[in-house]
Amino acid sequence: MEKLSCDVRALRADVAAVDALARLQLAARQAGFELRLLHASAELRCLIRFTGLGEVLRVEAERQVEEREQGLGVEEEAQLDDPAA
Repeated sequence: MEKLSCDVRALRADVAAVDALARLQLAARQAGFELRLLHASAELRCLIRFTGLGEVLRVEAERQVEEREQGLGVEEEAQLDDPAA
């Protein structure tokens, strides 16, 4: 089954949105797709679970952005046996 991703960050968390997503999920399955919801707000995720559609409407978990370390150079301290001449 092919995956179909849907960015729902602009959706308002209300029953009309959940109804539309449930209908979209049904149409996607009938067409042979697996619908994944991306960037759902906490309120929308809560409403989906509250309506009992948490198993039907698959919301992708938000991934934490990895913190990158800035490469500022090497800062080591050591004693040299032979100082450079």
